[in-house]
Amino acid sequence: MDLITLLPFIVLIGAMFLMTRSAKKKQAAAAQMRNDMQPGTGVRTIGGMYATVKEVHDDTVLLEVAPGVHAVYAKNAIGAVLDDAEYNRIVHGDDPELDTDGTVVPDDASSLTGDADAEVAKIDLGKDAADDAGTEDAAAKDVKETEDVKDAKGESKTDGDADSK
Repeated sequence: MDLITLLPFIVLIGAMFLMTRSAKKKQAAAAQMRNDMQPGTGVRTIGGMYATVKEVHDDTVLLEVAPGVHAVYAKNAIGAVLDDAEYNRIVHGDDPELDTDGTVVPDDASSLTGDADAEVAKIDLGKDAADDAGTEDAAAKDVKETEDVKDAKGESKTDGDADSK
């Protein structure tokens, strides 16, 4: 046989060898991680549940999924062993980066414009003092006008009446 005809087969066998080698390395690393689990460590299962390790046995692990709630899982069901800082950040919301005494961002934009009290005093809604006195009379007039709505034939309408009879 010619070397050129064997070359594709050699390349294919080499690629298969490299793929299986990297997969075996990942499996060995995952098994080592599961064997290094200690009670008190935070873990994430392959289903995405976060829990604390209570006991480690040969093939199983006792996890505390909530205070006072324990569950037995297979070691193969542990997806990742988390360090304490990451576990506390995810489960308890503890973030040491947010605990700094830096600038606090307000919930509203009022503090972004300088003196907020002075800005409120400057707002003019276009009302005059004379308009305030006639406000009650205008409201009563609007109510009377809506009650006296007439249709094209001159008959009074009430709520719920239709135009066609």
